[in-house]
Amino acid sequence: MDDSVQPFRLSIPDSAIEDLYGRLDATRWPEPATVDDWSQGVPLDAARELCRHWREGYDWRRCEAELNQLGQFRTEIDGCGIHFVHVRSPEPHALPLVMTHGWPGSVIEFLDVIGPLTNPRAHGGDPGDAFHVVAPSLPGYGFSDRPRERWGVPRIARAWITLMTRLGYPRFVAQGGDWGSAVTNAIALTGAPEVLGIHLNMVVALPDPADLADLTDVEKAALADLERYRRDGNGYAIEQSTRPQTIGYGLVDSPAAQAMWIYEKFAEWTDSGGTPETVLSRDRMLDNIMLYWLPGTGASSARLYWESFRDFSAEPVSRPVACSIFPKELFRTSRRWAERKYPQIVHWNELDRGGHFAAFEQPALFVEEVRAGFRPMR
Repeated sequence: MDDSVQPFRLSIPDSAIEDLYGRLDATRWPEPATVDDWSQGVPLDAARELCRHWREGYDWRRCEAELNQLGQFRTEIDGCGIHFVHVRSPEPHALPLVMTHGWPGSVIEFLDVIGPLTNPRAHGGDPGDAFHVVAPSLPGYGFSDRPRERWGVPRIARAWITLMTRLGYPRFVAQGGDWGSAVTNAIALTGAPEVLGIHLNMVVALPDPADLADLTDVEKAALADLERYRRDGNGYAIEQSTRPQTIGYGLVDSPAAQAMWIYEKFAEWTDSGGTPETVLSRDRMLDNIMLYWLPGTGASSARLYWESFRDFSAEPVSRPVACSIFPKELFRTSRRWAERKYPQIVHWNELDRGGHFAAFEQPALFVEEVRAGFRPMR
């Protein structure tokens, strides 16, 4: 196996952009929904408007240049080529940090927080809070390879430990939300001595049966939202965890299908009004969508659900853990439930603003939570 780390520079050919435009122009639209809200999915007017902007107003070269300026690399781990962003801090005692995205996210999630994390001095922060940031693309996502064999969460966790040590970091911390939470949790469960601690912004810790007899109002609301999600919000997860190949044909072939598959979740999981103008910025969301469209990862990204959707481990974690609970998370665990799984909680904050995609929606808040979570681990 080649252990080398190679610089990676994005240079998408014009023909790929022209192909996207042609497919958008040829989109065959369905009729409008029979309701006036989002209960049947993305409304036709909103879908048309997003695709119009994608075709006429969006500039991929801006995002391409931004990624190239950061510092992108690829390396092979366990037979799979892994793409990652690596930005070293100018502070000599910075803490190495690996950050893992989820679905339907990408390394785009972290573009607006890498600067404040790596160089807090330049952003009005304490230089003692600096991190060396490594942000890999999950296998099957972005510009990492699409695996030809099974790559579940535990295998990804081991690969990330290999990546960090290969980059010369004998000790590091890990952060993640969504699938990144599962991977980060699995990194801690390896017991690897390199791992100092973890920070999660999606904490999966369910109540025991005895807890149900003594629920607080906050816990009741969290369980009610979880039941609502199971009832009418998890169709995407069922499809991706059972038939990722089938849904992948449409996602890889149709940019409108890929965009709406993701747009619906950004509208639902962030503090937005659901219109293209209020789901983050249209361009930042489209940057993220492009990291699915250009490499054609509609099927391979969905396949992680088939691999690991039922593998969110309940095993106790023996490392220090910091937890940030955002109000739009699919499940907002309570601290008393979490303490059974994470006996070494060093930071706990239930936030009253921000969304599921914390780094997208509230960059400054996300940065402060990461800093606060890792301060006791230094």
